Amino acid sequence: MRFSGQVAVVTGGASGIGAAAARRFHSEGAAVVIADLNAELGEALAAELGAERARFVATDVADEAAVKGMIDAAVAAFGRLDILFNNAGVGSRVHTPDLATEDWRRVLAINLDAVFFACRVAIPLMKAQGGGAIVNTASISGMAGDYGFDAYNAAKGAVINYTRSLGISHARDGVRVNAVCPGPVDTPIIAGIKEVPGLWERWSDAVPMGRFSRPEEIAAAVAFLASGDASYITGVALAVDGGLMAATGQPNLDLYLPKS
Repeated sequence: MRFSGQVAVVTGGASGIGAAAARRFHSEGAAVVIADLNAELGEALAAELGAERARFVATDVADEAAVKGMIDAAVAAFGRLDILFNNAGVGSRVHTPDLATEDWRRVLAINLDAVFFACRVAIPLMKAQGGGAIVNTASISGMAGDYGFDAYNAAKGAVINYTRSLGISHARDGVRVNAVCPGPVDTPIIAGIKEVPGLWERWSDAVPMGRFSRPEEIAAAVAFLASGDASYITGVALAVDGGLMAATGQPNLDLYLPKS
């Protein structure tokens, strides 16, 4: 019950990593505000967790007024804000020559602007109450490049460095800011990958652990970063990727040649 008496806001909280994190925070005692555009899934999750310590707030995180309203709703419902998990995001596989300006701006708005909007509101609240923890979902795609994910790579790289800046700027305010950087995660959003012959297997083989992560494994890292167990950690970008970023990218010869 590391989060007993605390209040957490989770964006993109209706499914995938966000839903797993909302369940994790709630299971450890927190009151949780689930923010998402998907009202059906968000309301269902809030009902599953129970009205005493869970609320759903329909939120377009690219809209700064909506983001402020989301945090205001959390404070109105539960009286404070201890944890902000900026998790909402969207991908885009388009090479720059074919990338429309509006699509570039949409990817940056959802993945980067939304983090700024929420942190701008949350940090003064947390500072006034004596502290708090912010966790931003970046990606290993913010640590290195991917083929064709130009806008997504740019946004996630910016989230990582923005996290570092916030982490050092507010360290003495008692507000810790860290980023979690997932590798490939087995969520419904990547279901199409399994329909491409050989892609799922090849992608899994590229991961030293040999598999995609489960959303609950990312949520466990988020819960750690948000908890008092990480009280001396701020400004960190934590890769949770089965060892993918530790590899050179060269093939695992052990899969093809006898071990020496």
